[in-house]
Amino acid sequence: MKLVVQVKLLPTPQQAAALEATLHAANRAANLVAALAFQQRCFRTFDLRKHTYDQIKADFGLAAQAAQHVIKKVCDAYRTLHANLAAGTWASPDRHAGSKPRPNRSPSGRWRPSPMTTGACPGSMMRGRCRSGRAPGG
Repeated sequence: MKLVVQVKLLPTPQQAAALEATLHAANRAANLVAALAFQQRCFRTFDLRKHTYDQIKADFGLAAQAAQHVIKKVCDAYRTLHANLAAGTWASPDRHAGSKPRPNRSPSGRWRPSPMTTGACPGSMMRGRCRSGRAPGG
């Protein structure tokens, strides 16, 4: 039997600042790993770890688990991209994949608002659970 427990994080302002700094560092590290993977044409997790692990730990001060997770997420993103390109489900014939971000459009071609543009947020976010449809403190 499985038990599911829902918890709500209530960090102190110092903890929230540390969490936000960690997320920004992880995002910058992911950008670096993605750039190195693309330059070296190295998309396998084990191989990419040999090239990038020490550098992102030193440059961004990430813990070992966070550094490993960043590398794995980048490899997974490239794997998904390659699978979609091979299946022909990524880009339309009139543009190259990755040439520019895909617009936020519905199948009918009309722009649709996203949760980020309307100010609403999905069920849970890093700063807490949304109750009123708006980000806490935002």
